[in-house]
Amino acid sequence: MSVWIKICGLTSIDAVQAAVESKVDAVGFVFAPSKRQVLPSRAAELAMAVPAHIAKVAVMLHPTQEAVDEVLSQFQPDLLQTDAADFDSLSLPAGVQKLPVMRGSDFRLPPQRVLFEGAVSGQGKLADWDRAATLALQTQLILAGGLNPLNVADAIAAVHPFGVDVSSGVESAPGRKDPDKIREFVRQARLASTAEGR
Repeated sequence: MSVWIKICGLTSIDAVQAAVESKVDAVGFVFAPSKRQVLPSRAAELAMAVPAHIAKVAVMLHPTQEAVDEVLSQFQPDLLQTDAADFDSLSLPAGVQKLPVMRGSDFRLPPQRVLFEGAVSGQGKLADWDRAATLALQTQLILAGGLNPLNVADAIAAVHPFGVDVSSGVESAPGRKDPDKIREFVRQARLASTAEGR
């Protein structure tokens, strides 16, 4: 099976279209404080261009139940992504899957699928690939943190992740996605996945 690919922090229709045309598996919209933050209503507008087979991910960080409910009602994501511990106090409807985030210092038993990230999201800093490779033997690990078109092949070879997630690594400026970089990231990830015999 080919590597699972998510483009995160989308804010413009041209970036969404580039992701869709590149046949990614998921697109992420950020609702936490960030240069990539969008309102739920804007995410809903952008998501209209996303076909049903591509997962729509609501990306949050330590959200209140009220904030989650607002996003769910307006945006209607397929997955909610936030730090693993946040889910202890959140209630989600049956149709919304959890995408828990684990960071380098988090050594709890991983859930069935996890997004492995550096200490702070959206900063373009590499996660601990050695730790990620160990976790990838235990769970469906989605590697995030500092990935870009130039290093994603090395990341896949080193970590053997279930998936990869990119945000700042496909931008022309902070918060502004570059459609060409999105296409190149996906191309390089697919090539690396094929080289692994997936």
